[in-house]
Amino acid sequence: MKKFLTILLSIVVIISFSACSDKSNSVNSTNNAINTSDNTGNKSNSIKHNENLEKIAVEFVNELSKGNFESAYNKFGSSFKKAITLKKLKETWATASTQVGEVNNILGTRTEHDDKFDKVFVTCKFDKTTLDIQVTFDKDKNIVGFFFVKTKIIPKSNKNNIDDESKNIFYEKEVTIGAGEWALPGILTIPKGKGNFPAVVLVHGSGPNDRDETIGPNKPFRDLAHGLASKGIVVLRYDKRTLVYGKKMLKLKKGITVQTETIDDALLAINLLRNRKEVDKSKIFVLGHSLGGSLLPRIEQQDSNIAGLICLAGSARPLEDFFVEQYTYLFSLDGKITDKEKDILEQTKKDVEKIKSLDVNNYDTNEILINVPAGYWVDLKQHNIAEIVKKSKKPMLILQGERDYQVTMKDFQLWKKLLSNRKNVEFKSYKKLNHLFMEGTGKSSPNEYYIENHIPQYVIDDISNWIKK
Repeated sequence: MKKFLTILLSIVVIISFSACSDKSNSVNSTNNAINTSDNTGNKSNSIKHNENLEKIAVEFVNELSKGNFESAYNKFGSSFKKAITLKKLKETWATASTQVGEVNNILGTRTEHDDKFDKVFVTCKFDKTTLDIQVTFDKDKNIVGFFFVKTKIIPKSNKNNIDDESKNIFYEKEVTIGAGEWALPGILTIPKGKGNFPAVVLVHGSGPNDRDETIGPNKPFRDLAHGLASKGIVVLRYDKRTLVYGKKMLKLKKGITVQTETIDDALLAINLLRNRKEVDKSKIFVLGHSLGGSLLPRIEQQDSNIAGLICLAGSARPLEDFFVEQYTYLFSLDGKITDKEKDILEQTKKDVEKIKSLDVNNYDTNEILINVPAGYWVDLKQHNIAEIVKKSKKPMLILQGERDYQVTMKDFQLWKKLLSNRKNVEFKSYKKLNHLFMEGTGKSSPNEYYIENHIPQYVIDDISNWIKK
């Protein structure tokens, strides 16, 4: 099945789908139960009220999954109808279906309340993942918003634990990145020993990622942290701001950009390492994956004391260039592109053209392109990665999986073209690896992201050997 939640394309769901997740929706939540009652007011009335809302929410999801968009649209309140047209509702659902597949089953519901809204979370099993559809109601039981958020039902996995052998090699310590309204939970993986170790900050790809960059049963950042710590390197990883504060970020007056989404917190993480007694302050490196790898030159621009940059499946091309490529690849996996998929491609091509033509000094701040505000694209246009990296003098290690269809060997070759005259830049590609730097055979597909795997030891060795040179 070709429909899934991509890593790079998950930027699509930052705003439209996932952005209303907050700390209560963190993937690290230990509350895995589905319930239909709360602890406020009269319990009997509360349960009845919740059940009524949950019935409406389930009906709404069922209408969407069956393609009955007019019926679903009629459940919207008047204010929400002003914000989203029937056509936009159809396009939004089509895009989501392309990424995660069709709804196979509704697993349950739960309800949360605040001062203004009731929120029903309908837990849905899609073709390629399990997500909650958060349906938000006003006091009149009208739907005033819906979002895709990570479910609180977390599959149990032994990968969350340090095995007995590793406990003799390294330990982990919970930390906080930054302070105040944007403070983020993180974790340090520290080798046992005297200290003065080299250190690495891990910077996520696009979308509201947790500290492990979890997708399905796989946790590539956990693999990197444990692997590198076993080699005597301190590693810092943390939950991304769009995961912890998604709803609050929607209210930013200047809108969301990669600066607020990613770069600011990466800089704070670097500073945290500088204040750790276990860390050699002259040997702090930054490792970025996917979009995080692409942003490394911008991070270095704002902190010239970084020792070096490690890019895993990053690109120096404009972000908008990937959408048509990835959609075309995914739609072609079954050998046929349907009319529905052709329509999505055509609309995406039009949006990409609009992004290319945006006037950075005169644009509509309310315009949404590929489900992301125009200001996000304008910020990217104003910071050309290919030009920025040419001015960098920092050591770089650029790694690429040859089976990666999200960021491809074309991007790897572009890095070589841009940096071939630099003696302190090393390049290496791996024949068997995909976008997660995990092994597979044949043509890569989304299915392998949902099969438990790990980053191979030879990748860990290459990174640690480069850091210790």
